[in-house]
Amino acid sequence: MELASGRVVIALRPDLAPKHVERVKTLTRQGFYDGVVFHRVIEGFMAQTGDPTGTGTGGSDLPDLAAEFTQTDFGRGVIGAARTSDPNSANSQFFICFRDCGFLNGQYTVWGEVVEGMDNVDAIKRGEPPTDPDKIISLKVAADVK
Repeated sequence: MELASGRVVIALRPDLAPKHVERVKTLTRQGFYDGVVFHRVIEGFMAQTGDPTGTGTGGSDLPDLAAEFTQTDFGRGVIGAARTSDPNSANSQFFICFRDCGFLNGQYTVWGEVVEGMDNVDAIKRGEPPTDPDKIISLKVAADVK
């Protein structure tokens, strides 16, 4: 993932959430995430993105996904699928934890983790929504990059 602040490398976790990982890869390959803003960024909690409308209410045209909950710890850099109060409503939105968010364990689907560039995630502008939001410049699946 390329941000204005630099590169972020994400390790996908199909062992935990195969359907969510497949969805993220599908949308990434379509260019869905390119140019999408971080619409909800809470200091000491997380940065959320993946809504093409930038409002936090949108998603892709694909159907929502059933929850793939585990007891995996939502530690710093862990990526979870954002959803409504319906556990089976995740679609395209996701969030990256700035710090330990263990209170989310078992309630949200973990599908990845930042393994490089967390300092670039830390640089994302805060706000709900941020005044001048940062965006995903480009998101690619590493296996596809030549």
